[in-house]
Order: sequence, then structure tokens, then C-alpha cells
Amino acid sequence: MTLHRFFVDPSEMAGDRFPLPAAIERQVRAVLRIRDGDRLVLLPGDGSEAVCRIEAGECVVEERRRAAGEPNHRLTVVQALLKGDALDQVVQHGTEVGVAAFRLVVTERSILRELPSRRLERLRTIAREAAEQSERGLVPDVSGPVAFMHALTPGSVLLFERHDGQRLGQVEPPPPAIVIGPEGGFTPAEVEAATGAGAGLAELGPRILRSETV
Repeated sequence: MTLHRFFVDPSEMAGDRFPLPAAIERQVRAVLRIRDGDRLVLLPGDGSEAVCRIEAGECVVEERRRAAGEPNHRLTVVQALLKGDALDQVVQHGTEVGVAAFRLVVTERSILRELPSRRLERLRTIAREAAEQSERGLVPDVSGPVAFMHALTPGSVLLFERHDGQRLGQVEPPPPAIVIGPEGGFTPAEVEAATGAGAGLAELGPRILRSETV
């Protein structure tokens, strides 16, 4: 049986017996109807998890362990701002496959030039919910947006569909970050700037993909 999983503040799950965290109490009781004797998993966000049994309205820890859903390689996705709900898909599916962090950037061809704070918070909520659903032990950080040049780091790989060279799967060692462009792709000046900053270039194959698919 799959247990419901919740990220909570570490201070609310200290010791082997503690009150049901207030932030999830309504969802646990009124929505999911979890009752005494049922079990759930609480996650403090440090890569560990605690299997708990509900007893007299409190959580009794049965086991603390490392979350099995965290990949060994910590990959950051540097993603250009996208219009519509495309960023929702990027964060949701990226979190599900194990991305460690998302850095949002504004590029020359970005249609969306800024991100309201409420949208950024919504993306962070999507990351948390996707991390719970996919049995992650950490919630990926979603930061930004910043200017394209401020997000370039040596060793990262810019995915460039017009690049006639190695594919991403051939890059060794695996890069710490991949940089994904907007709907219109990167400009030649941005590609030159990226390589000048120590980033490599790679492609995914002969097809042109939507940014959110990449």
C-alpha cells in the first residue's frame, strides 16, 4: 500500500512522538481521512523520511530512513522563461525525474520578460507536490529569474539544436547544469557568450523539440 507523503518543517517532527504538523492537519484529517492506526510518511526536506503511525492525534515514528527517490547526480536545469503554463510542466516533470534545482533566466528571445512573485510561489508549490508524488526526499529549489549571463557556469552544457556535435548523453562527466532556451531558441551571441563562460554545447538529436519537452 502506498503511503501518503508530506514535506513538513523539521522542527515539527522532532523526537519519536509529536503532534500532527498543523500545516497538513486539515489535508490529513478532512481531505484524506487518515485516522488512528493509519500510516503516513513525513519528509523534513534533507533527503530523509520518517514512517509514522497516527495514534491519538499524534505521529509515532516507526522508522527513519534515507529517501530512496533521490538520484546520486545533482542536476540543475537553467530554464529560459516560457509563456503560458509551460513552466509548470518543466518544474513538474523535471522534479519527477530527479532534477535538483531550477534556475529561471531571461534570454534575448524570451517572450516572457518577468515572473510575478505569485507565479514563482506557484512553481515552488508544484515542485513540492511533484516531489511528494514521485517519492523524492528533497524539494528542488526554484529560483530566478535572472539575466542569462548571470546563470552561466563553467562545466554546464547549453542544449543547442543547431549544434552538429556530441549529444547530451555522451557528455562526460555528467554536467552540473543544463541550459535550455525559450520558444525561439538561443541567439548566436548567447551561444558565443556561453562557450566563452566555459559552458559546453550538446544536442538531443535531429528533431526540434519544444522547450518544455527538452
